[in-house]
Order: sequence, then structure tokens, then C-alpha cells
Amino acid sequence: MMPASREISLSLKEVVKTYVMGTDVVHALNGVSLDLARNEYVAIMGPSGSGKSTLMNVIGCLDVPTSGTYHLEGQMVARMSESQLAELRNRRIGFVFQTFNLIARATILQNVELPLVYGGVGRSERRSRAVSALEKVGLADRMKHKPNELSGGQRQRVAIARALIFNPSIILADEPTGNLDTKTGDDIMAILDGLHAAGQTIILVTHELYIAEHAQRTIRLRDGVIESDMAA
Repeated sequence: MMPASREISLSLKEVVKTYVMGTDVVHALNGVSLDLARNEYVAIMGPSGSGKSTLMNVIGCLDVPTSGTYHLEGQMVARMSESQLAELRNRRIGFVFQTFNLIARATILQNVELPLVYGGVGRSERRSRAVSALEKVGLADRMKHKPNELSGGQRQRVAIARALIFNPSIILADEPTGNLDTKTGDDIMAILDGLHAAGQTIILVTHELYIAEHAQRTIRLRDGVIESDMAA
């Protein structure tokens, strides 16, 4: 569990998320309460249908609770408009996905710059920040390449660089090694470990125990509720 003395970054209280599918009501989350502190490194685990993807979507402001409350850095997410949610999502949460989600026709540098384009940042500053982010993941020499010219591990490094571009409060990594071999996955986890050591808050969604062991805290879900919440 989170030490009481640490500053809370996000807080969920009795969060319920239901979906109507035809005549059925699916309770994806059923009263989840959770506090995460700044600079925590947390793994979220659970079998298929446990609610971990729904919890990730709520934490990432991709969806809002049906009931209950969610505060991110003191802001109540459920009361925000779609545009406010998008702003919060773009600037305070960095996403790293299993499938990389890179634009094939764009260079690596352009892929990393893209959130800044949407954020209205000027060209010179965009370039400087994107180069800095690529340097952090060891890809400064690949900036002019396109995704199909890189290995899977390199593409995931690009995705991490893009996630860092706004200096987000949280890195939310959804199965970040799922499409990679073990050695390459270990390299990606070393980057995430390094970001955490530098002060970054990381939430890792995974079904692999050896990946979850990188985290300092593991939360297990089952049937939409927290089954266990244990420090490493």
C-alpha cells in the first residue's frame, strides 16, 4: 500500500464503470478505490475480463466513471468536458502502447513532435524538445528514419520518447513489451526503470509476472475489484 506521507498524484474512490451491451449490463469496475503517490512504480495485473483495461482507460482519462470519483493532481476528472479531458490527457499523461501507434509515413522525429503540433508549440521548440526526448531513449542517431526502418524495440523507444514530450505527471504503459522478444523487452524495461529512478511516476499494465517485478507495488484485479495490493 502507498505510504501515508507521500504526495498523492491520483485518487479513485468507489469507482464503478458499467457498460450496456444489448440487454446486459457489464460491471467492468465495481467499487475500486486507489491512491497513487508521485514517483510510484505500480504494476496492474489481472486475467482477461478482470477490469484492468477499463481501469487503465479511466486513469488515462480515455473514459470516465459511471459513479464514484477520480481526482488527478487535485482535479475532478468526472466533471470535465471532452475538451478539458483531452487537454489533461495530452499534457499530464504519457501513453506507451503495445502496438507503438506510430505514423508510418512520418520520420521518427516527426512522430515524437506530433503531440506538440496538436499542442500549438512552435516549430523550433518542437524540434528541440523532440530531439531531447529521443536522446533520452538512445535514438538521437535515428531521427530521420521512418518506423519501418527500425526494429520493434527501437519503435517502442520512439513511443516512450513521444510519451515524454510534455513532461507528463504519469507514464501509463499498456503491455509495453507484449510485441517484443525477452531481450528487447528487458531493454525497454531498463528505460522505464531509469525514468522512474529520475522521478517519473509509472503505471504498468501487464500480464507477465517478470515484467511486474520491475514495479515497487503490484495491484491485482479480478471481476472488477481489487483482489490484492502489495508492495514489492
